[in-house]
Amino acid sequence: MSGIVVGVDGSKESGRALGWAMREATLHHVPLTVMTVHPDPARPATRIFWALPTLPEGGLSQEQTRQAVQDFVDKVASEIGETVPEVTVSVAYGSTAEELVDASRDADMLVVGSRGNGEFTRLLIGSVSSQVAHHADCPVAVIRGTG
Repeated sequence: MSGIVVGVDGSKESGRALGWAMREATLHHVPLTVMTVHPDPARPATRIFWALPTLPEGGLSQEQTRQAVQDFVDKVASEIGETVPEVTVSVAYGSTAEELVDASRDADMLVVGSRGNGEFTRLLIGSVSSQVAHHADCPVAVIRGTG
């Protein structure tokens, strides 16, 4: 998967990262892969898997997740006014950082938001962003939010 890979989780920060990645993919005429990762089963107390408000009890199926991500892509593209020539939606399962690092092996660039929907949202840079920045096999852009 050459081109740009962007990790999204439905958060405002991942929306900013997606918008930035869309503009870059358009500017450089490269394909864009929008990737989301369902982490290992959530803790029973939180039951948090994905930030989209349409999450049904028990989580989304792979096809429902793919459609939710596609809807997120369409929304962000509409907001920024960009049409990326080639967009692929990818759904993975496991450790978010590990899956993104694996995806970086074939990518020209990996893009992530500075913070997502993890439990430490007040940190300046999220744990996934930090792990990806330190271990990816391609350049990484960490897109910071403004508020």
